Amino acid sequence: MSTLMRPQSDSAIASARTRVSSQLLHDMRNPLNQIIGYAEMLAEGTEGERRDRFVPDLENIRSAGHRMLALIEDNFTSFDDKAFVAAADDDDEAVSDPTSAQEQAPVVPGVLLIVDDDAINRDVLTRRLTRQGHLVQSASNGHDALRLMQETAFDLILLDVMMPGMDGYEVLRHIRAADPLHHVPVIMISVVSEMQSVVRCIEAGAEDYLAKPFNPTLLKARIGASLEKKRGRDRENVLFEQLQENYKKLQEVERLRDDMRKMIVHDLRTPLTAVIVGVDMLQSHGALNESQRELMTLAAGGGRTLLAMVNDLLDVEKMESGTAQLQYIELSAESLVARALEQVSSLAVDSNTELITEIAPGLPHFSGDENKLTRTLVNLIANAIKFTSRGTVTVIASADEENILFAIRDTGVGIPPAAFERIFEKFGQLDSRRAGTGLGLAFCKLAIEAHGGRIKVESTPGTGSTFSFSIPLAAQQ
Repeated sequence: MSTLMRPQSDSAIASARTRVSSQLLHDMRNPLNQIIGYAEMLAEGTEGERRDRFVPDLENIRSAGHRMLALIEDNFTSFDDKAFVAAADDDDEAVSDPTSAQEQAPVVPGVLLIVDDDAINRDVLTRRLTRQGHLVQSASNGHDALRLMQETAFDLILLDVMMPGMDGYEVLRHIRAADPLHHVPVIMISVVSEMQSVVRCIEAGAEDYLAKPFNPTLLKARIGASLEKKRGRDRENVLFEQLQENYKKLQEVERLRDDMRKMIVHDLRTPLTAVIVGVDMLQSHGALNESQRELMTLAAGGGRTLLAMVNDLLDVEKMESGTAQLQYIELSAESLVARALEQVSSLAVDSNTELITEIAPGLPHFSGDENKLTRTLVNLIANAIKFTSRGTVTVIASADEENILFAIRDTGVGIPPAAFERIFEKFGQLDSRRAGTGLGLAFCKLAIEAHGGRIKVESTPGTGSTFSFSIPLAAQQ
């Protein structure tokens, strides 16, 4: 008894399609991709009289393969995957345009690795890439691929998504985790039904993807673009390494220069001290006339100035390097100011500058390095006198709950706000007309900061300046 066959419903057909496994689809596509690939290469390689005879047949074979592939895609591909196919087709058309710059661009050969478990797939792709001028190696599984990557510096890896054992995603994860390999670009090879895996690989660091069967022009363009990016990154890495090497050399040169300067400056002190002592002894003999005595005084003063500059430079460099040791003793603000004024009083007389002190009564004692704090006050007061001819310089001492506060206020030419930071830098000067080494204020800043305090300047050009600093009452030992 025969049974009448009823037409299947749309839902039954859809259900049947979903039962086709991804592995079966993969296995169905592979031979079709290979037929199309070989047909294309044979057509491209046929020359002379044989071309007219064989090319039409090869084109028919290729077209038949594409039609069969289209049937598979139409009947067994999800809606999302079809969108993926459409995007890939758009890429094919854009790159296949004869006017495309990519198609006309010359191929720069690279060292490529093909990773695919199918031997015929590897053969098709190897032949095509070798024709384009690349050096090609291949591996049939992920483990062999990773071993080859350790032995050879590849410029690009073409990696199949679906492989037994270690799949393409797992291989990509190993590549991105390995320091020598993580910068090598990876192009994923896939069929349409593997779209989700491709997206996952792109998110994990793959450079690009290629869908089977390969469009020859798209294959060339994608590989060329990836290789160019790789070469660009390689050039950047080389330049970065050169910059690092040059920076190391510069640091070494600067270290040698600093060592030489320290040695020279340190060795200057002994002969300079001998000159100063000799001049002082000549002055004490009393057998000099007035003119000679005046010249000796100038020579002794110049020697002491130079020695002070040498000491400033050595102290600045010691404090910068952290090797300077502060000698803490108990101090009073009043005695510290008196000692500093004693050393600059002659400067004030010579420039007709009036020195004024404003010391708050009952200031607490504090701990500090007497020599360095005295030199700080001397430098600040001397600078104020230098730029305050026929004016006043006021030295102020006060305190708050945590600090002893000092300030030196003058009625001189003032400093533009833009120079506030620069004047505290080593060798920093306001301008070439204001003579000095640029070490005095740098010393002051480092000495105050070594005590745990802060120094600052407030100034208005044409009105005067106020340099102030604080010293913590609790010693920063």
